[in-house]
Amino acid sequence: MLCALIMAGGKGTRFWPLSTEEKPKQFLKLIGDETMIQMTVNRIKPIIPIERIFVCTGEMYVDLVKEQLPELADRNIIVEPEGRNTTPCIALSAIIIKRYYKDATMVVLPSDHLISNEDEFRKIILAAEIFIENNKKAIITLGIEPTRSETGYGYIKCSNEKYKSMEREVIKVDSFVEKPNKNLAEKYLNDGNYLWNGGMFIWTVDNILSEISKYSPKTFKALNNIHDAKEEMLQDLINREYKNTEAISIDYSVLEKSKEVYVIPSNFGWDDIGSWEALERYTKKDDLGNSVIGQAKSLKGNNNLLVSSNYNVIVEGLSDIYVIESDGKIIIGKKSNVVNVKELKNIV
Repeated sequence: MLCALIMAGGKGTRFWPLSTEEKPKQFLKLIGDETMIQMTVNRIKPIIPIERIFVCTGEMYVDLVKEQLPELADRNIIVEPEGRNTTPCIALSAIIIKRYYKDATMVVLPSDHLISNEDEFRKIILAAEIFIENNKKAIITLGIEPTRSETGYGYIKCSNEKYKSMEREVIKVDSFVEKPNKNLAEKYLNDGNYLWNGGMFIWTVDNILSEISKYSPKTFKALNNIHDAKEEMLQDLINREYKNTEAISIDYSVLEKSKEVYVIPSNFGWDDIGSWEALERYTKKDDLGNSVIGQAKSLKGNNNLLVSSNYNVIVEGLSDIYVIESDGKIIIGKKSNVVNVKELKNIV
């Protein structure tokens, strides 16, 4: 039975001041009329009903989740007492999902990614499910076919061991590779044997819990008793034990050590929208190449990035700048320096 876990605890600091700790980017309408988390849920709903979709988030975001996903049952909101990276998040969520769906196959998705070809995305998820049904010990990750020499993503190196599932290629993973420098990124792109690590996974709940018990035993031991806890005591137990988990990503704790990790090469218009430059790739531009989000306008200027949440912003006669207005803050700078916006947080 296919279930989904949507990880929604991130603080979105790279999009400050539009994204804040109080309302990070997964709860913002960065592209279109839906927030990023709404897009993520609606993308998966055609193949996984809402009662089998779970969201793991921080306590301070529970009200935002309920507001933006009103059809999600309270039991499907998994609350982390504190952020401790993806291994504790996934372990906790797998245990809770298993309480309700003991034979679940679990699709793990970040809450703030863009996918333009949603039909292709769903077909690949279903192909992964079939492969998992026939290979219970397998872990599948979705590897994004690179379109540029990107230095901001980790990479997956493919082996020569290949299979098929629903006409989709499934390849044994050779290794996971850290974010490269520009020269290495060019090499990976030209090599053709490397994929971007999109941070999306499919596995059975039993298998991932077994792997976590093997490779992150401290985390498994801290959370294992949750499975049998009474519903009214569940959150208290989580709050008491979560601090005893190991704060480490699932990539480091399990994926780099597990013996049965496979990747499905994927081409469905993916982007993690992790920077202002990435966001600009998907915003509509006017005839002079200005990207505008919200109530803003550029007059007699070109190649500007204008973002406004609350006020009308008008820029006249200037080019190659950014203006970001949000929550009472207005930041203006050279567009080439927009990557450094988050570094201004402590001086504003």
